[in-house]
Amino acid sequence: MAQPTTPPYTNSVKLKYVKLGYQYLVNHFLTLLLVPVMAGIAIEVLRLGPEEILGVWDSLLQLDLIKVLCSCFLVVFVATVYFMSKPRSIYLVDYACYKPPVTCRVPFSTFMEHSRLILKDNPKSVEFQMRILERSGLGEETCLPPAIHYIPPTPTMEAARKEAEVVIFSAIDSLMQRTGLKAKDIDILIVNCSLFSPTPSLSAMVVNKYKLRSNIKSYNLSGMGCSAGLISIDLARDLLQVHPNSYALVVSTEIITPNYYKGSERAMLLPNCLFRMGGAAILLSNKPRDSRRSKYRLMHVVRTHKGSDDKAYRCVYEQEDPQGKVGINLSKDLMVIAGEALKSNITTIGPLVLPASEQLLFLFTLIGRKIFNPKWKPYIPDFKQAFDHFCIHAGGRAVIDELQKSLQLSAEHVEASRMTLHRFGNTSSSSLWYELGYIEAKGRMKKGDRIWQIAFGSGFKCNSAVWKCNRTIKAPITDGPWQDCIDRYPVHIPEIVKL
Repeated sequence: MAQPTTPPYTNSVKLKYVKLGYQYLVNHFLTLLLVPVMAGIAIEVLRLGPEEILGVWDSLLQLDLIKVLCSCFLVVFVATVYFMSKPRSIYLVDYACYKPPVTCRVPFSTFMEHSRLILKDNPKSVEFQMRILERSGLGEETCLPPAIHYIPPTPTMEAARKEAEVVIFSAIDSLMQRTGLKAKDIDILIVNCSLFSPTPSLSAMVVNKYKLRSNIKSYNLSGMGCSAGLISIDLARDLLQVHPNSYALVVSTEIITPNYYKGSERAMLLPNCLFRMGGAAILLSNKPRDSRRSKYRLMHVVRTHKGSDDKAYRCVYEQEDPQGKVGINLSKDLMVIAGEALKSNITTIGPLVLPASEQLLFLFTLIGRKIFNPKWKPYIPDFKQAFDHFCIHAGGRAVIDELQKSLQLSAEHVEASRMTLHRFGNTSSSSLWYELGYIEAKGRMKKGDRIWQIAFGSGFKCNSAVWKCNRTIKAPITDGPWQDCIDRYPVHIPEIVKL
């Protein structure tokens, strides 16, 4: 009679509990070691009689007064040096995302009709754009600025300025309303926009509009791609470390109007299909009194730059086509280069955030590959052990797919990124904040949760920021970009949408 075989799932269940036990043992090693020691000391103290305890107390009282004072001084001195050298805590008080009006909406049918009229002499380019749009992961409600709705588009300087004013001022107004922030309270201003860099700068435009103080520290970042939002956060963090009791206002956006490509080069038509209107305003503070009302606390910012490699440097490149029309050329090697940049970034951020159990497994695998067998499969750390939520830059469906595969994430972990791409498109550096807004609007953000924001940008760069939630954020959010549509999400996004 054949022996009954063990069902395959039984082994997997056993392995699951073995892994959970290993993780608990390693991550709580010090606790498990110290608890028996402390318990033993407590038992020994309880065994002492009252006379013995009084004897120990008397011996302590008979110590030399000078020695006691010197010891107290040393303790106070060490504590003072520690707290003075400790970095200031940086809090994200709140943020606001721009929501474009319905009049700027670009359904697939409208986009393709405009493409056929603008590129009527080049039907192959029209067909190429249609194929990209079918597989893009974008929905029917993404928006383009008014100047792009004209046939042909009218990307004038005046139209670009108007778009910048509408996007930036709307986001700042919403943030001020939420937080009660006044213009005179702003100590630091940072505006990042990669492709539109007018004179006076966009930061000067904000200073002029809100009549900010004359001693404000303002910065305008351009040409730094879709990851510039986290670069701005990093700059604000460094400034807040040296300027106590300050507020920093960070504005992240991309102005689409002057950068619509009107040529027929396929590699330069891709941004037309993916990029849409968007912007976000973020308020950071180093004031201790803001610790309670703030939504998040900044834990880490890790920046990786691969610009020393020629291919990486040119994989997202603004240039002229053979007809002299300016556009952004996206290289075929983009995803490979992004993967390499991600590896460098997670190698740096891993030791900062991963629990000891994952770090040891990674170390043992690395040693095994070096000493025993180079063909061993490298161990990919389980970042789900370190983070509760993931905000992956909604640069395109391929970007999200690649990171989901590389980091072994579930569909729920990348839901915010996919739904942001579907509803708002690629809004460049501000996409991370639409994703965070999605998680909040779904009521998933709880006190103590850790969030990992990952963004890629030209140059080529991969930047990360880690936040910790200060308080449970209740849904629904009444004034966010998701307020009128969050109940419809998540939606099913087919591999191909036939147009």
